[in-house]
Amino acid sequence: MVERYVMSIDQGTNSTRCILFDHHGRLVSVAQREHQQHFPRPGWVEHDAVEIWRNLQRIMPEALSDAGVGAGEIAAIGIANQRETTVLWDRRTGAPLGRAIVWQDTRTGPLVEGLRDQPGDEFFIERCGLAPSTYFSAPRIRWLFDHVKGLAQRAEDGEVLIGTMESWLIWNLTGGAGGGLHITDVTNASRTMLMNIRTLTWDEELLAFFGVPRPMLPEIRSSAEGYGDADAVLPGVRITAALGDQQAALFGQTCFSPGEAKCTYGTGSFLLLNTGTDVVRSRNGLLTTVAYKIGDQAPVYALEGSIAVTGSLVQWFRDRLGLIGSAPEIETLARTVEDNGGCYIVPAFSGLFAPHWRSDARGVIVGLTSYITKGHLARAVLEATGWQTREVVDAMNADFSVALKQLKVDGGMTADNLLMQFVADVLDVPVVRPMVSETVSLGAAYAAGLAAGYWPDLEVLRRNWHRAGQWLPDMDPERRESEYDNWKRAVERSLGWIKPPRST
Repeated sequence: MVERYVMSIDQGTNSTRCILFDHHGRLVSVAQREHQQHFPRPGWVEHDAVEIWRNLQRIMPEALSDAGVGAGEIAAIGIANQRETTVLWDRRTGAPLGRAIVWQDTRTGPLVEGLRDQPGDEFFIERCGLAPSTYFSAPRIRWLFDHVKGLAQRAEDGEVLIGTMESWLIWNLTGGAGGGLHITDVTNASRTMLMNIRTLTWDEELLAFFGVPRPMLPEIRSSAEGYGDADAVLPGVRITAALGDQQAALFGQTCFSPGEAKCTYGTGSFLLLNTGTDVVRSRNGLLTTVAYKIGDQAPVYALEGSIAVTGSLVQWFRDRLGLIGSAPEIETLARTVEDNGGCYIVPAFSGLFAPHWRSDARGVIVGLTSYITKGHLARAVLEATGWQTREVVDAMNADFSVALKQLKVDGGMTADNLLMQFVADVLDVPVVRPMVSETVSLGAAYAAGLAAGYWPDLEVLRRNWHRAGQWLPDMDPERRESEYDNWKRAVERSLGWIKPPRST
């Protein structure tokens, strides 16, 4: 039977999707299921890993059935996943030891503050490219060892396995407790604070520091290579790729050359810049991460800027303030005015991410006068995303020798033409959106198809990329800089609102 499609699994924060793509990178069928979000305490966010695995078992056959194809027509499976979300499970039974702790979870805040004081950011950045943050997996493992009686000893005795979501799914797909593969890829491993960014192996000093026994960790593999065959759901189909979701989006946007960048605009936004085979250390508040590694080729690295609140600011405007009835209405409302009327919104709802990394910041609206209408507020909401993008791009241009010449964009917010034009205006570079908006899923499919020989090389993937929209900069340079100056003054007013927690 001819292998006609590649299957992509996108295990995201809110749902899991299964998509089939053809040789031209076109979406053939999609099946999706949401999973429950658990918020047991303020700042805690958890997922049920078993629910996610069950959802995947349902949607994989659904995607095949919708396309009218059989398992024999699938060349390979690739997986993209929400990064940093951490699950522990029993090696013998396969049962998770509690719920997965999600990347948004902030329970490790006091622990992380302590790490920043002692041994300090430098100790970690030198080894794994990351400064301590509640974002990453290692502090969570330490927290669990400190709070779950007997867990550390069980891990030491080899009874417990740990992984991010792709590890959990691959283990279950390839046999689970009956001999499943316990692996991760370099992109996901690079977000744990446990992998050495240069050697791409678990770092002995970091493992010792966090007290993580090596036997509980998955084997680190390339992002695209033959991992093994599925044993469950689609027996015999090869699993050949895994990437963290934002790295998958970079790959799906075919940003294969140094200096190429993409930004995914969703609840938050993630801007990744390909820096080639160089590990570029950021001096300006960005993360150094692995972009991808194809087979035995040299790894490709990236600088990443994570923005916490972009699309969720529009949701807040809709749900909390009730000023619009649906997200798309914000563009219509913002177009009722010519400009922001001197009003700026800094959405530091739970601190500021890149390039500031200030957990003491909180949201502010500045420049209010009796002239301001809800139209001005709507415009300020959209402009907040543009200015936050500008801050990250400025940091990237300062850190990397190749200045950004174009920004590829994807995600739900790219449907807002006013916003995309504003991003082009404040960056002073063209902003382009591809035909296929599912870039995370497409990236996982591309990596899997490359490893399986379904696509011959990166050049073919580049030719699959087609532009659906483009916005060219059209703002007076003087106005751009004076507005940006106002934005920076607004950011200053958001800082220092919360006193940092005392480390315990």
